[in-house]
Amino acid sequence: MERLSRLPLFLLLMGIFSASMIAPAALALWQEDYHDARAFFYSGVLGLILTAFVALALANRPHQNDPLHQLLALLAAFIALPLLLAVPFYEAVRNTAFLSAYFEMVSCLTTTGATLYDAARLSEAEHLWRAQVGWIGGLIMWIAAAAILAPLTLGGFEVTASGEPGQSLAEGSAADGLSRPVDRLLRSIRVLTPVYTGLTLALCVMLLVAGDPPLVAVIHAMGVMATSGITPLALPEASTSGLAGEMILFCFLFFGLSRLTFSGDTAQTRGPGLRRDPEFRLGMVIVVSVPLALFLRHWIAAFDIGDEENVIAGLQALWGALFTTLSFLVTAGYVSADWGASQDWSGLSTPGIILVGLALLGGGVATTAGGVKLLRVYALYLNGAREIERLVHPSSIGRTGLVSRRVRREGAFIAWVFFMLFAIMLAALSVTLALAGLAFEPALVLTVAVLTNTGPLATAGVTQAIDLLALAPSVKLLLCAGMVLGRLELLAIIVMLSPEIWRD
Repeated sequence: MERLSRLPLFLLLMGIFSASMIAPAALALWQEDYHDARAFFYSGVLGLILTAFVALALANRPHQNDPLHQLLALLAAFIALPLLLAVPFYEAVRNTAFLSAYFEMVSCLTTTGATLYDAARLSEAEHLWRAQVGWIGGLIMWIAAAAILAPLTLGGFEVTASGEPGQSLAEGSAADGLSRPVDRLLRSIRVLTPVYTGLTLALCVMLLVAGDPPLVAVIHAMGVMATSGITPLALPEASTSGLAGEMILFCFLFFGLSRLTFSGDTAQTRGPGLRRDPEFRLGMVIVVSVPLALFLRHWIAAFDIGDEENVIAGLQALWGALFTTLSFLVTAGYVSADWGASQDWSGLSTPGIILVGLALLGGGVATTAGGVKLLRVYALYLNGAREIERLVHPSSIGRTGLVSRRVRREGAFIAWVFFMLFAIMLAALSVTLALAGLAFEPALVLTVAVLTNTGPLATAGVTQAIDLLALAPSVKLLLCAGMVLGRLELLAIIVMLSPEIWRD
């Protein structure tokens, strides 16, 4: 283990993904799909051989001595690793372009979940590979949050930590007593991997008991834990587990609201517990208030069509809105089977703008969710509430807690800077896509989908689903860049431009 820890992070990830190709190869072999089995097996073996050769060449060189270099390796992984991951997928699908396979792997690795292919076009091994890449991508973000982003006060940690973004200070790091970056990385792997794997297995077993086929249960379990929204079904709501399966998925989607739901290994999550965690409380307010608002709107509209006494339809509408709201808030993007029933009951069209807004808010810091993040929204709320209080009572004194002052002042300022950077990215990418030939609505929805890593918005957030496969190659590359920016955030990219990282 000590020798492996000396290798570059990128190389370790390359070896892990190469070894993971054995799983879809075994599934294809069991189903007697020998073409797919060869594609994944040969690619995995070649990947492991290449990893071993490079590891031998770099064995005597020190690596991972600085969190900034680990962050740079993480960026390189999101850009370059999909080239490796696309090889078996491209060979297995056969009648596709390599750029399309690369787009698919970037989408999976960043847990975006946008897909170019119809479900019927892909084999079960190919579906498993997509879900597997997304699942490992989610685990990477869990580990990177504690081992890389927290010490650098990035990824939302800058709101509560006393260190400035990009500065590897003790005050802004995960106070675990570990001085070397590689030690923090190994500790995070040992602590979080069993939790992540155990939760996925538990969800998979529950879905199997609820009636889902094995492949659907495995892929949906992976998709929920990674908030990738990946599914092997043409319509996710067509799952055979029905309402029971949705309720099970609903419970596990809460892990995208706050890191405190599964770990307390970072500085700002150390507090009085989940019940008083600002992210979780704000997320619960949104999850409850948005469905109630939709339900009341549906109920008022029902009077116009004379269906106000249909209580069952009302409960279906409420559940559909509740499940879909939480799913898009944590940027998973699964749609309830009752979402359509709620629209039919009310006679209203799909409120795609609400789903876009939920995805923009995003889930918790240091989770697999994308978006602006709830902690930043909470910091802006505290600052706004304090400013209004000062307008009403100019002589009033704010809260005296050190963390409260940090969040309300410096934290809110940094959150506002991030929000402006996010808005600039959104506007720039939307305009660029529009110049590439897309209409305004598809360009805006696709921009939000990639920057928040909520790929299902391309289907659920518009009146007519966007045909991603028909997009021009330049547009696909732009969307790939947007997914990587959304996953790592522009603030982290700016930190990477610091001269300190290029001194060695």
